[in-house]
Amino acid sequence: MKLLSIAVPCYNSQDYMRHCVETLLPGGDEVEILVVDDGSKDGTATIADELEAQHPGVVRAIHQENGGHGAAVMAGLKNATGLYFKVVDSDDWLDEEAYPKVLDALRGFAAAEGEPVDLLVCNYIYDKVGAKHKKVMEYRGVLPEGRPFHWNEAGHFRKGQYILMHSVIYRTQLLRDCKLDLPRHTFYVDNLYVYVPMRWVRTLYYLDLDLYHYYIGREDQSVNEAVMIRRIDQQLRVNKLMLEQVDLQAVKEPRLRKYLFNYLEIITTVSSILLIRGGEKEHLEKKRQLWQYIRTANPWAYKKLRWGLFGIVMNLPGAPGRAIAVAAYKISQKVVGFN
Repeated sequence: MKLLSIAVPCYNSQDYMRHCVETLLPGGDEVEILVVDDGSKDGTATIADELEAQHPGVVRAIHQENGGHGAAVMAGLKNATGLYFKVVDSDDWLDEEAYPKVLDALRGFAAAEGEPVDLLVCNYIYDKVGAKHKKVMEYRGVLPEGRPFHWNEAGHFRKGQYILMHSVIYRTQLLRDCKLDLPRHTFYVDNLYVYVPMRWVRTLYYLDLDLYHYYIGREDQSVNEAVMIRRIDQQLRVNKLMLEQVDLQAVKEPRLRKYLFNYLEIITTVSSILLIRGGEKEHLEKKRQLWQYIRTANPWAYKKLRWGLFGIVMNLPGAPGRAIAVAAYKISQKVVGFN
């Protein structure tokens, strides 16, 4: 069994996938790199096969018909033989100094007796094109450092301070046991990838290392605001699946329940502000339908979401109310550093 499986979902990634994989190779034979070609139409498939030939036993090329990011992640998970599992998108990369230290920690987990570590959390960097200051998402002061802990020892997460796909390395069997199943042909499923298994996590471990470089800046990137508005139905689908797949009232650990609620709140806020930014009549109608869906599907969650600060701001009436919501959103963009 390998120590770590890393899935690299690739779709038309010929221009940058080599760099991504090169940053993963220092893991050596303990790490398997699963390059998933998701029906690419450029040279991605050829490059994946070349990488496998150059690094036998380490790189594996997986080819499949196009199914979207979620399908590529699930293909990686299906083929993984590692004790732990991480996703690294093909335009991102791992830090050369932090990566060996993370592997050291995973070796310790593998050798330890008793309750296994379900989730390793590290920091990530918003590597935004043109930004002089690279925003680092870190969890110092919130999560105990350098030792296993449970959710009841976690502190208070600030608004905008979330554990995203870039932060996590899950125990592979946990992802399988929770029956993670990401939808096909849907963007933004990375939120489901983190959110759904989280309620199954008992033991966590935090390393205060800047491991993951999250590249932001391509015009066609899925987190580009204009792209997100065009794909708003996929964002809404993920938003609703988060509500459906995790019953927050059934989560017994109070700090985990609070964290999961806050995550749901920010995703719902993003959905709402994108629809407001869309500005067309159909966008505003979809926003109304989203909040009505939440009210019907989960009255408990609706009450907490609607009458929290974000819910109030997102639902201020009329054009003046929408202008206030957009202004608040722009401020948060600068503070948090996301697109």
